[in-house]
Amino acid sequence: MAIDRKRLAIVGGGYLGSDLAKSLERDMDVTLIERASHFTHAPAMIRAMVDPALLDQALIPYDDLLSRGRVVQGEAASVDGGGVTLTDGQRVDADYVVMATGSANLAPFRTASGNIAELRANNDRWHNALTAAKTVLIIGAGAVGTELAGEIAHAHPDKTVTLVSSDTTLFPQTPGKLGKSLYRKLMRMDVEVILGARADTLPGRDAPEGGRVTLSTGQTIEADLVIPAVGSSALAGLAETLPGAELDVVHRVKVDEWLRPSDLPNVFAAGDMAATGDGMTIVGISRQKPWLEKTLKALSSGKRIEEVKPYAPWGEKAPILVPLGPRRGSAFLMAFTGGDWITRMMKGRDLFLAKYRKLLGQA
Repeated sequence: MAIDRKRLAIVGGGYLGSDLAKSLERDMDVTLIERASHFTHAPAMIRAMVDPALLDQALIPYDDLLSRGRVVQGEAASVDGGGVTLTDGQRVDADYVVMATGSANLAPFRTASGNIAELRANNDRWHNALTAAKTVLIIGAGAVGTELAGEIAHAHPDKTVTLVSSDTTLFPQTPGKLGKSLYRKLMRMDVEVILGARADTLPGRDAPEGGRVTLSTGQTIEADLVIPAVGSSALAGLAETLPGAELDVVHRVKVDEWLRPSDLPNVFAAGDMAATGDGMTIVGISRQKPWLEKTLKALSSGKRIEEVKPYAPWGEKAPILVPLGPRRGSAFLMAFTGGDWITRMMKGRDLFLAKYRKLLGQA
Protein backbone atom coordinates (compact mmCIF):
# COMPACT_ATOMS: atom_id res chain seq x y z
CA MET A 1 0.00 0.00 0.00
CA ALA A 2 1.45 3.35 -1.04
CA ILE A 3 2.12 5.88 1.68
CA ASP A 4 0.35 9.21 1.16
CA ARG A 5 3.20 11.68 1.46
CA LYS A 6 1.95 15.22 1.96
CA ARG A 7 3.40 17.99 -0.19
CA LEU A 8 5.17 20.87 1.55
CA ALA A 9 6.22 24.11 -0.15
CA ILE A 10 8.63 26.34 1.76
CA VAL A 11 9.12 29.87 0.44
CA GLY A 12 12.52 31.20 1.48
CA GLY A 13 15.77 29.32 1.94
CA GLY A 14 17.18 31.22 4.90
CA TYR A 15 17.94 29.78 8.31
CA LEU A 16 14.43 28.50 8.97
CA GLY A 17 13.51 27.43 5.45
CA SER A 18 16.69 25.48 4.73
CA ASP A 19 16.76 23.71 8.08
CA LEU A 20 13.05 22.85 7.95
CA ALA A 21 13.32 21.51 4.40
CA LYS A 22 16.25 19.29 5.35
CA SER A 23 14.46 17.98 8.44
CA LEU A 24 11.22 17.09 6.66
CA GLU A 25 12.35 15.77 3.28
CA ARG A 26 12.16 12.14 4.48
CA ASP A 27 8.61 12.59 5.77
CA MET A 28 7.05 14.86 3.15
CA ASP A 29 7.48 15.80 -0.51
CA VAL A 30 9.41 19.02 0.07
CA THR A 31 9.91 21.85 -2.41
CA LEU A 32 12.03 24.79 -1.28
CA ILE A 33 11.48 27.97 -3.30
CA GLU A 34 14.40 30.41 -3.11
CA ARG A 35 15.29 33.23 -5.49
CA ALA A 36 19.02 33.21 -4.73
CA SER A 37 21.52 30.58 -5.85
CA HIS A 38 23.36 30.70 -2.52
CA PHE A 39 22.50 30.73 1.17
CA THR A 40 23.82 33.92 2.81
CA HIS A 41 25.27 33.31 6.29
CA ALA A 42 24.69 36.74 7.83
CA PRO A 43 27.05 36.64 10.87
CA ALA A 44 30.01 35.80 8.62
CA MET A 45 29.02 38.57 6.20
CA ILE A 46 29.68 41.09 8.97
CA ARG A 47 33.26 39.84 9.36
CA ALA A 48 33.63 39.55 5.58
CA MET A 49 33.48 43.34 5.30
CA VAL A 50 36.73 43.34 7.26
CA ASP A 51 38.09 40.04 5.86
CA PRO A 52 36.71 39.37 2.35
CA ALA A 53 38.45 35.99 2.27
CA LEU A 54 35.45 34.77 4.28
CA LEU A 55 33.01 35.60 1.50
CA ASP A 56 33.32 32.28 -0.31
CA GLN A 57 32.64 30.47 2.96
CA ALA A 58 29.68 32.69 3.88
CA LEU A 59 27.90 32.29 0.52
CA ILE A 60 26.90 28.62 0.34
CA PRO A 61 25.27 27.07 -2.76
CA TYR A 62 21.93 25.29 -2.37
CA ASP A 63 22.97 22.49 -4.76
CA ASP A 64 23.56 19.86 -2.07
CA LEU A 65 21.03 20.91 0.56
CA LEU A 66 18.39 18.27 -0.23
CA SER A 67 18.73 14.66 -1.33
CA ARG A 68 15.02 13.77 -1.65
CA GLY A 69 13.34 17.15 -1.88
CA ARG A 70 13.99 19.77 -4.53
CA VAL A 71 15.10 23.39 -4.60
CA VAL A 72 13.39 25.64 -7.14
CA GLN A 73 15.25 28.86 -7.86
CA GLY A 74 12.58 31.44 -8.42
CA GLU A 75 10.50 34.12 -6.75
CA ALA A 76 7.05 33.53 -5.31
CA ALA A 77 4.35 35.87 -6.61
CA SER A 78 1.44 34.59 -4.53
CA VAL A 79 0.37 31.92 -2.07
CA ASP A 80 -3.03 30.27 -1.82
CA GLY A 81 -4.55 27.23 -0.18
CA GLY A 82 -3.31 24.93 -2.93
CA GLY A 83 0.30 26.05 -3.18
CA VAL A 84 2.56 28.76 -4.58
CA THR A 85 2.66 30.58 -7.91
CA LEU A 86 6.03 31.94 -9.05
CA THR A 87 6.62 35.17 -10.95
CA ASP A 88 7.48 33.18 -14.10
CA GLY A 89 4.11 31.43 -13.95
CA GLN A 90 5.46 28.15 -12.59
CA ARG A 91 3.16 26.47 -10.09
CA VAL A 92 4.18 24.49 -6.99
CA ASP A 93 1.17 22.61 -5.65
CA ALA A 94 1.25 21.82 -1.94
CA ASP A 95 -0.85 20.54 0.94
CA TYR A 96 1.00 22.87 3.32
CA VAL A 97 2.93 26.09 2.75
CA VAL A 98 5.48 27.70 5.06
CA MET A 99 6.44 31.28 4.24
CA ALA A 100 9.88 32.23 5.55
CA THR A 101 11.01 35.07 3.29
CA GLY A 102 13.23 36.66 5.93
CA SER A 103 14.54 40.21 6.07
CA ALA A 104 17.10 42.55 4.51
CA ASN A 105 19.61 45.11 5.79
CA LEU A 106 20.66 48.53 4.54
CA ALA A 107 24.35 47.73 4.82
CA PRO A 108 25.79 45.06 2.49
CA PHE A 109 25.24 41.95 4.60
CA ARG A 110 22.06 40.73 2.88
CA THR A 111 20.13 42.05 -0.08
CA ALA A 112 16.40 42.23 -0.68
CA SER A 113 16.93 41.01 -4.25
CA GLY A 114 18.92 37.90 -3.33
CA ASN A 115 21.37 38.66 -6.16
CA ILE A 116 24.68 37.04 -5.17
CA ALA A 117 26.77 38.89 -7.77
CA GLU A 118 25.38 42.14 -6.41
CA LEU A 119 26.22 41.05 -2.87
CA ARG A 120 29.81 40.24 -3.85
CA ALA A 121 30.21 43.58 -5.61
CA ASN A 122 28.79 45.42 -2.61
CA ASN A 123 31.19 43.61 -0.29
CA ASP A 124 34.14 44.64 -2.47
CA ARG A 125 33.05 48.29 -2.48
CA TRP A 126 32.49 48.44 1.27
CA HIS A 127 35.71 46.58 2.08
CA ASN A 128 37.76 48.92 -0.11
CA ALA A 129 36.09 51.96 1.45
CA LEU A 130 36.74 50.58 4.94
CA THR A 131 40.39 49.91 4.13
CA ALA A 132 40.86 53.49 2.94
CA ALA A 133 38.97 55.13 5.81
CA LYS A 134 40.69 56.50 8.89
CA THR A 135 37.45 57.32 10.69
CA VAL A 136 34.37 55.08 10.70
CA LEU A 137 30.91 55.96 12.02
CA ILE A 138 28.37 53.16 12.58
CA ILE A 139 24.74 54.22 13.03
CA GLY A 140 22.75 51.60 14.91
CA ALA A 141 23.93 49.49 17.83
CA GLY A 142 21.90 46.32 17.51
CA ALA A 143 23.67 43.02 16.96
CA VAL A 144 24.90 43.96 13.47
CA GLY A 145 26.25 47.39 14.38
CA THR A 146 27.83 46.26 17.64
CA GLU A 147 29.48 43.20 16.10
CA LEU A 148 30.76 45.26 13.18
CA ALA A 149 32.29 47.85 15.53
CA GLY A 150 34.11 45.03 17.32
CA GLU A 151 35.29 43.44 14.08
CA ILE A 152 36.70 46.72 12.76
CA ALA A 153 38.35 47.63 16.06
CA HIS A 154 39.93 44.18 16.29
CA ALA A 155 41.25 44.10 12.71
CA HIS A 156 42.13 47.81 12.43
CA PRO A 157 43.07 49.19 15.86
CA ASP A 158 44.53 52.24 14.10
CA LYS A 159 41.12 53.39 12.87
CA THR A 160 38.81 55.67 14.85
CA VAL A 161 35.48 53.88 15.28
CA THR A 162 32.31 55.49 16.64
CA LEU A 163 29.10 53.56 17.37
CA VAL A 164 25.81 55.45 17.80
CA SER A 165 22.78 53.97 19.59
CA SER A 166 19.34 55.52 19.86
CA ASP A 167 18.87 53.68 23.16
CA THR A 168 20.34 54.90 26.44
CA THR A 169 21.99 51.50 26.99
CA LEU A 170 23.20 48.77 24.65
CA PHE A 171 20.75 45.87 24.20
CA PRO A 172 18.14 47.29 26.61
CA GLN A 173 15.68 44.53 25.73
CA THR A 174 18.02 41.84 27.10
CA PRO A 175 17.95 41.02 30.82
CA GLY A 176 21.13 40.89 32.82
CA LYS A 177 24.38 42.75 32.31
CA LEU A 178 24.91 42.14 28.59
CA GLY A 179 24.68 45.78 27.50
CA LYS A 180 27.00 47.05 30.22
CA SER A 181 29.51 44.29 29.50
CA LEU A 182 29.61 45.07 25.78
CA TYR A 183 29.88 48.81 26.46
CA ARG A 184 32.94 48.30 28.68
CA LYS A 185 34.62 46.00 26.17
CA LEU A 186 34.03 48.35 23.26
CA MET A 187 35.48 51.23 25.26
CA ARG A 188 38.55 49.11 26.05
CA MET A 189 38.90 48.51 22.29
CA ASP A 190 38.90 52.32 21.84
CA VAL A 191 35.46 52.37 20.21
CA GLU A 192 33.56 55.54 21.10
CA VAL A 193 29.97 54.63 22.01
CA ILE A 194 27.37 57.41 21.87
CA LEU A 195 24.09 56.49 23.58
CA GLY A 196 20.65 58.06 23.34
CA ALA A 197 21.17 59.72 19.96
CA ARG A 198 19.65 59.37 16.50
CA ALA A 199 21.13 60.39 13.17
CA ASP A 200 19.23 63.22 11.48
CA THR A 201 21.12 62.49 8.25
CA LEU A 202 22.33 59.11 7.05
CA PRO A 203 24.85 58.77 4.21
CA GLY A 204 25.73 55.30 2.95
CA ARG A 205 22.24 53.95 2.33
CA ASP A 206 22.97 53.00 -1.28
CA ALA A 207 26.77 53.03 -1.53
CA PRO A 208 29.77 53.47 0.77
CA GLU A 209 30.43 57.12 1.47
CA GLY A 210 31.63 59.44 4.15
CA GLY A 211 30.28 62.72 5.28
CA ARG A 212 28.98 64.80 8.12
CA VAL A 213 26.24 63.34 10.31
CA THR A 214 24.17 65.45 12.67
CA LEU A 215 22.77 63.66 15.71
CA SER A 216 19.53 64.41 17.52
CA THR A 217 21.61 65.73 20.41
CA GLY A 218 23.01 68.46 18.16
CA GLN A 219 26.43 66.82 17.95
CA THR A 220 28.00 66.70 14.48
CA ILE A 221 30.39 63.91 13.48
CA GLU A 222 32.58 63.86 10.38
CA ALA A 223 33.68 60.41 9.17
CA ASP A 224 35.46 58.97 6.15
CA LEU A 225 32.95 56.11 6.10
CA VAL A 226 29.40 56.03 7.47
CA ILE A 227 27.84 52.58 7.86
CA PRO A 228 24.06 52.37 8.40
CA ALA A 229 23.24 49.42 10.65
CA VAL A 230 19.78 50.51 11.70
CA GLY A 231 18.23 47.07 11.80
CA SER A 232 16.60 44.55 9.53
CA SER A 233 13.47 45.11 7.46
CA ALA A 234 11.02 42.24 7.20
CA LEU A 235 10.33 40.99 3.68
CA ALA A 236 6.67 40.19 4.24
CA GLY A 237 5.14 41.51 1.03
CA LEU A 238 4.20 38.00 -0.10
CA ALA A 239 1.87 37.67 2.89
CA GLU A 240 -0.26 40.48 1.52
CA THR A 241 -1.49 38.07 -1.17
CA LEU A 242 -3.25 36.03 1.53
CA PRO A 243 -6.89 36.53 2.55
CA GLY A 244 -7.18 38.18 5.95
CA ALA A 245 -3.44 38.75 6.42
CA GLU A 246 -2.29 41.89 8.24
CA LEU A 247 1.12 43.46 8.78
CA ASP A 248 2.17 45.07 12.06
CA VAL A 249 3.85 48.47 12.46
CA VAL A 250 7.29 47.05 11.55
CA HIS A 251 5.86 45.21 8.53
CA ARG A 252 6.02 41.71 9.97
CA VAL A 253 2.92 39.66 9.22
CA LYS A 254 0.72 38.93 12.22
CA VAL A 255 0.18 35.26 13.05
CA ASP A 256 -2.11 33.29 15.34
CA GLU A 257 -0.98 30.92 18.08
CA TRP A 258 -0.15 28.26 15.47
CA LEU A 259 1.87 30.67 13.30
CA ARG A 260 -0.87 31.02 10.68
CA PRO A 261 -1.07 34.49 9.10
CA SER A 262 -4.39 34.33 7.28
CA ASP A 263 -7.76 32.65 6.82
CA LEU A 264 -6.01 29.69 5.15
CA PRO A 265 -5.53 26.93 7.76
CA ASN A 266 -2.69 25.18 5.89
CA VAL A 267 -0.44 28.22 5.39
CA PHE A 268 2.16 29.17 8.01
CA ALA A 269 4.59 32.09 8.38
CA ALA A 270 7.75 32.15 10.47
CA GLY A 271 11.21 33.64 10.80
CA ASP A 272 12.00 37.32 10.41
CA MET A 273 8.92 38.03 8.26
CA ALA A 274 6.46 36.94 10.96
CA ALA A 275 5.42 38.61 14.22
CA THR A 276 5.92 35.45 16.25
CA GLY A 277 6.96 37.16 19.47
CA ASP A 278 10.63 36.38 18.75
CA GLY A 279 13.28 38.83 17.62
CA MET A 280 14.83 38.75 14.15
CA THR A 281 17.60 36.42 15.26
CA ILE A 282 18.92 32.94 14.48
CA VAL A 283 18.06 32.05 18.07
CA GLY A 284 14.41 32.97 17.53
CA ILE A 285 14.30 30.74 14.47
CA SER A 286 15.91 27.90 16.42
CA ARG A 287 12.75 27.70 18.52
CA GLN A 288 10.31 28.02 15.62
CA LYS A 289 11.88 25.36 13.40
CA PRO A 290 11.42 22.35 15.72
CA TRP A 291 7.86 23.47 16.51
CA LEU A 292 7.02 23.65 12.79
CA GLU A 293 8.69 20.31 12.14
CA LYS A 294 6.68 18.60 14.88
CA THR A 295 3.45 20.35 13.87
CA LEU A 296 3.72 19.52 10.17
CA LYS A 297 4.48 15.88 10.95
CA ALA A 298 1.42 15.77 13.20
CA LEU A 299 -0.83 17.37 10.59
CA SER A 300 0.42 15.12 7.80
CA SER A 301 -0.35 12.08 9.97
CA GLY A 302 -3.97 13.18 10.34
CA LYS A 303 -4.03 15.23 13.53
CA ARG A 304 -6.00 18.45 13.77
CA ILE A 305 -4.16 21.71 14.50
CA GLU A 306 -6.14 22.07 17.75
CA GLU A 307 -4.43 18.91 18.99
CA VAL A 308 -1.03 20.57 18.62
CA LYS A 309 0.40 22.69 21.41
CA PRO A 310 0.51 26.35 20.28
CA TYR A 311 3.85 27.99 19.61
CA ALA A 312 5.52 29.65 22.61
CA PRO A 313 8.14 32.32 21.73
CA TRP A 314 11.38 32.89 23.59
CA GLY A 315 10.30 36.27 24.92
CA GLU A 316 12.84 38.08 27.09
CA LYS A 317 14.71 34.87 27.93
CA ALA A 318 16.09 34.47 24.39
CA PRO A 319 19.84 33.80 24.43
CA ILE A 320 22.11 36.04 22.38
CA LEU A 321 25.83 35.88 21.54
CA VAL A 322 27.59 39.10 20.49
CA PRO A 323 31.22 38.62 19.42
CA LEU A 324 33.46 41.67 19.12
CA GLY A 325 35.85 40.08 16.67
CA PRO A 326 37.19 36.53 16.99
CA ARG A 327 38.48 36.87 20.56
CA ARG A 328 36.17 39.08 22.59
CA GLY A 329 32.47 39.41 23.20
CA SER A 330 29.61 38.87 25.62
CA ALA A 331 26.60 36.57 25.73
CA PHE A 332 23.27 36.33 27.51
CA LEU A 333 22.49 32.66 28.09
CA MET A 334 19.12 32.74 29.86
CA ALA A 335 20.48 32.37 33.38
CA PHE A 336 23.74 34.34 33.21
CA THR A 337 25.88 36.72 31.18
CA GLY A 338 28.94 35.07 29.65
CA GLY A 339 32.21 36.71 28.72
CA ASP A 340 35.00 36.45 26.17
CA TRP A 341 35.75 32.73 26.44
CA ILE A 342 32.24 31.35 26.11
CA THR A 343 31.33 33.84 23.35
CA ARG A 344 34.52 32.99 21.46
CA MET A 345 34.00 29.24 21.78
CA MET A 346 30.29 29.27 20.90
CA LYS A 347 30.31 31.84 18.08
CA GLY A 348 33.28 34.18 17.76
CA ARG A 349 35.81 31.68 16.40
CA ASP A 350 33.94 30.47 13.31
CA LEU A 351 30.57 32.30 13.48
CA PHE A 352 28.67 28.99 13.05
CA LEU A 353 30.16 28.58 9.56
CA ALA A 354 30.93 24.88 10.03
CA LYS A 355 27.37 24.21 11.22
CA TYR A 356 25.66 25.85 8.27
CA ARG A 357 28.08 24.58 5.65
CA LYS A 358 27.35 21.08 6.94
CA LEU A 359 23.59 21.74 6.80
CA LEU A 360 23.92 22.69 3.13
CA GLY A 361 26.08 19.67 2.30
CA GLN A 362 29.33 21.62 1.98
CA ALA A 363 31.22 20.31 5.03
